[in-house]
Amino acid sequence: MASGGDARIARAERMARSLFGHSTLRDGQRTAIAAVLDGRDVLLVSSTGSGKSLAYQLPGALEGGLTLVVSPLLALQQDQLEGLPPDLQDKAARLSSTLTARQRTQILRRLGAGDLVFLALSPEQLANAEIRQQLRTAAPRRAVIDEAHCVSTWGHDFRPDYLRLGELLAELGEPQLIALTATAAPPVRRDIVERLGMRSPEVIVTGFVRENIALTVQHCRDEES
Repeated sequence: MASGGDARIARAERMARSLFGHSTLRDGQRTAIAAVLDGRDVLLVSSTGSGKSLAYQLPGALEGGLTLVVSPLLALQQDQLEGLPPDLQDKAARLSSTLTARQRTQILRRLGAGDLVFLALSPEQLANAEIRQQLRTAAPRRAVIDEAHCVSTWGHDFRPDYLRLGELLAELGEPQLIALTATAAPPVRRDIVERLGMRSPEVIVTGFVRENIALTVQHCRDEES
């Protein structure tokens, strides 16, 4: 008989095929998703285009509850939402400074009604006390920190609210934390874990070989060759 963890991964793989259109999960994806489904905090370091978002999208689709997606740029937030299957896009929204007052009110109403599975926002939106109070009431199950290396590498003068993410997220009832980045050397990984207050996280670092990228050197005998 399959264990609970094996059964959850089997369900995740079936959903990856049926809802997301992926024939299989990559090793890093599978490890990260298993850890998330086990309730652990996760730091996933994997190359751009490797499908890191699936580490929170699949658990969110499987288990429901609210997943916050904290991302530094509006374009990245939009990409995250547009990358969801159509069935999940209906349960996703984005809070940003570009919204009209009416649009903002509608999203917050949906948040309060428990109608959202994914909510994308910037660190600055999270730092808004009114927004944070409504998020606290909504009790997010998970919080995703996209481009997590920014927690370590962006200074106080540039995006200071990135450095406050750990304390801001802790005010929301200590949701499960999932940090994603394509680049983080060991010192940066340690800094991310410490600054976010991650609890005994599963740290997953995948290979960075990109078959579509090559570097070559050609020796030139003179300026014309």
